[in-house]
Amino acid sequence: MPRRRPEQTEEKKDRRIPTTRYEPEYKRGLTSQQVQEHRLHGWVNRSVEPPSKTTKEIIHENIFTYFNLIFAILAVLLILVGSFRDLTFLPVIIANTLIGIVQEIRAKQVLDKLTMLNAPHATVVRDGKKSVIDAEELVLDDIVIFKAGNQVCADAVVSAGEVQVNESLLTGESDEITKRRGDKLMSGSFIVSGQCHARLDRVGEDSYISKLTLQAKQMQSGEQSEMIRSLDKLVKCVGVAIIPIGLVLFAQAFFFQHDGFRESVTSMIAAVIGMIPEGLYLLASVALAVSSVRLAQKKVLLHDMKCIETLARVDVLCVDKTGTITENTMKVMDVIETDEYDSDTMDPLRTMLSDFSAAMTRDNITMAAMKEYFTNASGKKAVSKTGFSSATKYSSVTFEDSAYVLGAPEFVLKEKYSDYAEEITEHASTGARVLVFGTYDDEVDGKPLDHGITPLGFVLLANPIREAAKETFQYFEEQGVEVKVISGDNPVTVSKVAKQAGIKNADKYVDASELKDEAALRKAVLKNTVFGRVTPDQKRKFVQILKDAGHTVAMTGDGVNDVLALKDADCSIAMASGSDAAAQASQLVLLESDFSCMPQVVLEGRRVVNNIQRSASLFLVKNIFSFLLSLISVVFMFTYPLEPSQISLISMFTIGVPAFFLALEPNKNRIKGHFLTNVFLKALPAAITDALAVGALVIFGRTFGVDSTDISTAATMLLAIVGFMILYKICAPMNKIRAAILGGCIAGLLFCSVFLNNLFAITGMTTECIMLFVVFAIATEPVLRYLTLLVEKLRFYYLRLRGRNPEDDRS
Repeated sequence: MPRRRPEQTEEKKDRRIPTTRYEPEYKRGLTSQQVQEHRLHGWVNRSVEPPSKTTKEIIHENIFTYFNLIFAILAVLLILVGSFRDLTFLPVIIANTLIGIVQEIRAKQVLDKLTMLNAPHATVVRDGKKSVIDAEELVLDDIVIFKAGNQVCADAVVSAGEVQVNESLLTGESDEITKRRGDKLMSGSFIVSGQCHARLDRVGEDSYISKLTLQAKQMQSGEQSEMIRSLDKLVKCVGVAIIPIGLVLFAQAFFFQHDGFRESVTSMIAAVIGMIPEGLYLLASVALAVSSVRLAQKKVLLHDMKCIETLARVDVLCVDKTGTITENTMKVMDVIETDEYDSDTMDPLRTMLSDFSAAMTRDNITMAAMKEYFTNASGKKAVSKTGFSSATKYSSVTFEDSAYVLGAPEFVLKEKYSDYAEEITEHASTGARVLVFGTYDDEVDGKPLDHGITPLGFVLLANPIREAAKETFQYFEEQGVEVKVISGDNPVTVSKVAKQAGIKNADKYVDASELKDEAALRKAVLKNTVFGRVTPDQKRKFVQILKDAGHTVAMTGDGVNDVLALKDADCSIAMASGSDAAAQASQLVLLESDFSCMPQVVLEGRRVVNNIQRSASLFLVKNIFSFLLSLISVVFMFTYPLEPSQISLISMFTIGVPAFFLALEPNKNRIKGHFLTNVFLKALPAAITDALAVGALVIFGRTFGVDSTDISTAATMLLAIVGFMILYKICAPMNKIRAAILGGCIAGLLFCSVFLNNLFAITGMTTECIMLFVVFAIATEPVLRYLTLLVEKLRFYYLRLRGRNPEDDRS
């Protein structure tokens, strides 16, 4: 029976009450009765991570926004002055809000379901039986079996066995620490090798894991995509600016122009509505939400929405050999004896390897392959053993008469490596992974060996290449994404495998163990494609060097040794079949561990960001124009010439409808440049053209005594002409779908102008007004063309001054 310990006296939370502590035998674990006792008392390993937003919260956040408040105030003002016709903007605002609510709820449902499927699990011993349960169902004092690749899900104490642990996420140190019976395992650390039984000592909110989960899964406000961050800045600036501008416009119209209260309010509201990018932010957030749902349906889980955009901007992709290029399994291909092996005086080599394999635990794919292949053990009992470590790159078993070591040639042969280098390279050139097996004449303690072993044989292993690998890497090559293969294996082997997978420049390889200083490392990283014998710390440095060189770096990984590099990469991708550690550290998890779906993920990112960027310039034309025209009206002392219903008409057919349909189009172009810069520069020529044309029309109309109602209609038509010109430019090169969108929008605007003219305040024009309209309509095309050329030249010279290539920065 397990030994009881004194009662826990400290009450942690309201839902917890003091409970009896147990120290169960590691082979038996807690009894069902003890588990139930801890559950009733609240000592469960429940995460403190806040649940995802409820439906009520989603509805509340979408309705009660700053801009909805502004629109509500504007609507009340229009109702008070009896201008019901100018409430045409309300259906668009209501529709936008409803779309946002529906899409966010749908995204929440799909992602919640997939997050649940991808929840961490643990192997627990209860009533003497092993079972796999959700980590959140564990209770205090449970006996949990931890093995290589597992994340420690709660603070624990080792009861039996021996493991090597990486506590880098807790301490910042990447050194691996050996934990034996009585040692503490900290939640949030990762098992690198070995296997142990451990008793949970602190669970739920008492352990580190809750904080780590919050950091890994909760998107930080400072870590949003460039696109969302840019839109946030734009929305904040506009949100602050519209209040003083609105007050100035009203004061000018009412007090200086002596317009009526109704006319002053409607003209002010028209200007303010024109300046609010009401659809732009929503378009971006909804498009990202739709993308996350689409990816979820393709079994891709997003921990962080920003990676949709980041991945679409990636120009360097760092991949591991195992699990990405090859299947995450391994097979022994052959065993080759060395000259040091004497068959007359030694046991058969395969028997020695079988004894070694039998003593080791199946805690990684290499050992699983060894155990499957070498099955003729003599039954010798091991005195001690050390599991494989990515730092020392060997594992060992010590028997009474000898110590056997199996590991990477450079790390176990040491000074003898040069004697066998040629033979090892020859075997590795076939694509096989070469391990050296031999005896060691000193004590093996898991630390780097003092001198080389006596090599008895070479064990050749290989991973089968993934079926779709060649096609996947060909796609990335076509898209201008450079692939870097980073592996802990022999560089010759990795190079051969990379060639078979069709990776460009796979013959440019380097042995990372020979790169001793920062300068050599930097030069090698930028010039080569394949890197072998890479340590976890070097992986992280590779990513940092590439980022410092101006690249956007994506990193794939499935092992604990990838975690540091994954956390530093711009976009991190993990295989679900790999370690819990990699999945937790990554922004994006491939739930079916199928790297061949990566092109679809990249295409989804490019589609959504490019289309939002293209549509955003349509929205920004209206915003910049309204701002500039407001300034012109203040300077030249005339009332803002447009009505809210006319702004709504233009917005609907030159912005809203085309933006919606264009955002659904496929778009495979690589994203370049800065989001807001790209959008602003595309919108600026059209916005200035609009402001100049309408401002001049009003001034000339006032000079020739044209009625303000006629000017208002003429200004609306001018805006429509420039709007369709910029839409035509954005749709280029034209195809059937884009032509249909453009033609449909022109037809829709003409229909509303003719048959719904009263609703949108479109009136007939006098001869003088028509003549002015025709002159300015003809002038808009060359003005827009020359302004576009001027903006392009200014952008070109600015980028040259900053030392950047204008073509690389072009969207």
